[in-house]
Amino acid sequence: MAALSRDLSCFRGGAEPPGRRPRRSQESTAMDTKASMFAPGARPARIALFSGNYNYTLDGANKSLNRLVDHVQRTTGAQVRIYSPTSSTPAFAPVGDLVSVPSVTLPFRRDYRLALGLPPSVRRDIEAFAPDLIHLSAPDLLGSAALKLGRSLKTPVVASLHTLFDSYLDYYGLGGLRALARRRLWRFYGACDYVMTPTEAIGDELRAQRLGVQVRTWARGVDAELFNPARRSKTWRAAQGFDPDRPVIVFLGRLVMEKGLAAFADTIDRLAAAGPAPQVLIIGDGPARAWFQDRLPTATFAGFLTGEALATALASGDIFLNPSTTETFGNVNLEAMASGLAMVCADAPNTRALLRDGRDAILCAPSDPARYAQAVQGLCQDHDRLRRMGAKALDRSAAYRWTEILDEVVQVYAEALEAHARTPSRSETTPEARLWGQGRAGRVDAQAAALSVR
Repeated sequence: MAALSRDLSCFRGGAEPPGRRPRRSQESTAMDTKASMFAPGARPARIALFSGNYNYTLDGANKSLNRLVDHVQRTTGAQVRIYSPTSSTPAFAPVGDLVSVPSVTLPFRRDYRLALGLPPSVRRDIEAFAPDLIHLSAPDLLGSAALKLGRSLKTPVVASLHTLFDSYLDYYGLGGLRALARRRLWRFYGACDYVMTPTEAIGDELRAQRLGVQVRTWARGVDAELFNPARRSKTWRAAQGFDPDRPVIVFLGRLVMEKGLAAFADTIDRLAAAGPAPQVLIIGDGPARAWFQDRLPTATFAGFLTGEALATALASGDIFLNPSTTETFGNVNLEAMASGLAMVCADAPNTRALLRDGRDAILCAPSDPARYAQAVQGLCQDHDRLRRMGAKALDRSAAYRWTEILDEVVQVYAEALEAHARTPSRSETTPEARLWGQGRAGRVDAQAAALSVR
């Protein structure tokens, strides 16, 4: 099993997955970009990142943002200051300087908070920080206020699209507002200078609006040292009471209805009716846990796991069943692929960007639990096919290396800064001075710095 553990560096010559822009001489391009952005003698660039949830609750979006901030600061020397709602009991320690913004709990999703915009104290902190670039990660009140401020400061604005929030409305009885919400999203992103979408399909949808914004792709990566088949543990499986000779079906994610919990439960019911009772592992926690446990009383609920505990639990499964259609990328899919699980997923744009139906996954119509059950049952009955599909998913995951993917974001930052410096109406000094912000305040004043969450 240890031989199945893959170091992503072994795949540098691998084929580029469809939907991704070709990389230009990967290592040299990244080095050139960083050298041009952060030249010797100039102060490091300052980036203000605005997030609806940077670390108070753990999800795929904020894990990616924290990883991005760490990469940018380590590899370029840039200074990143983050503005986000915070909690007295955060899910994990933040990377970078985190400034708390006023927020309230959402009444229908008490695990998430809604930022209330930019009060004068936070606005003064931003102005004292004097960012060279603004990065928006959510089209909420905070993001809208930051976009407006960026325009008043004549600062380039880059947005990353992590969630198509309109896709959640059906799960809360508000499906009739989807078209209006989608138009609102496109207006927000169209007012930015650059937008990074997780897949080319979403990027094409945004380009079709002809808003004039520059659209780039920011996919996601996976930590293959953490997530790999070598983490599989017979001891761990036995401790959960799993039969070693029967496949384990895994769900991983936040336990909220928009993650496809109803479709998952209906699929398991169909498998149980056909017998024998399936072995089911649920990894994660959330507001819908009680509902999910009531629907799946024989499943093993491992709760919220991170790090090696998560990697061991995931690799100790066999089939990853993900009927969710609301992800824009699907980090959990990539983690399951890297763990060597056979993939059965909803046939949605994000899964089609990662997986190929019939080759490294079985993609099913999202609203068809009978098809999910048929696919899972077929894998349970054909262990050779199950292993082949898991191996193909593992190979596929090797194309997604965090270092190179995050370097592509640095490239977008550089492109936005350089384009801004070349625009006479926006440049108040020479391009070099504008790019590096020379002449701006050298430090955040003490009053503003007191807002930071340490």
